[in-house]
Amino acid sequence: MLTVRQLNAFYGKSHILRGVDLDLEKGEIVAMLGRNGVGRSTTLKAIMGLVHRTGSVRFDGKETVGYQPFSIARLGLGFVPEDRAIFSNLTVAQNLLLGLKSGRPSERWTLDDTWQVFPRLKEREDTPAGVLSGGEQQMLAICRTLMGGPQAIMIDEPTEGLSPQMVERVGEILLRIAQRGISILLVEQKLAIALRISQRVYVMGQGRIVFSGSVGEFARDGNVAKQWLEV
Repeated sequence: MLTVRQLNAFYGKSHILRGVDLDLEKGEIVAMLGRNGVGRSTTLKAIMGLVHRTGSVRFDGKETVGYQPFSIARLGLGFVPEDRAIFSNLTVAQNLLLGLKSGRPSERWTLDDTWQVFPRLKEREDTPAGVLSGGEQQMLAICRTLMGGPQAIMIDEPTEGLSPQMVERVGEILLRIAQRGISILLVEQKLAIALRISQRVYVMGQGRIVFSGSVGEFARDGNVAKQWLEV
């Protein structure tokens, strides 16, 4: 579904990503791990066309390097940024409706799906999004992206700053999303939750992929975590 080959990304003259290769298949959750500052968030932005990039990014068989971000989104690739990017002055329901593509209801994810999966949002559908808790805002950001009916979504640090209970809730939601056949590329700092819900793992270091394998392979190779994840 998503095939990335020799992806390079730049901020001005700074060369951040150096030949990143990765794949994401239908319905799987793939975690991207690494210390802060190694290029994980930049990888998602580069795939989405939000930073200058070279290389190849194919989504659903189409080469997207040279596409604008809105064109990539229309192909069916969603992106939930780390800052969530909700509209604080709009209500929960209004934020969700903004996720619809060209105003058309999604066949893959509807408002009723959102209310069913996260009833707390239903209770607060007429509440300004800016007064929601951090966990509620994260759920809103994820569900707003799903309203566009994506085939795959990329999520950047969804559990950052959340309570342990909400972290578990986010994990449950991501599993339910994947069960619907929606692929997830997950940048996550919390190792336990990432390994529990993912099928495969990429580890980044210094702008490159330094490990690629199954969760089991990662767990058996203690040197990877020690060298590239431990502080």
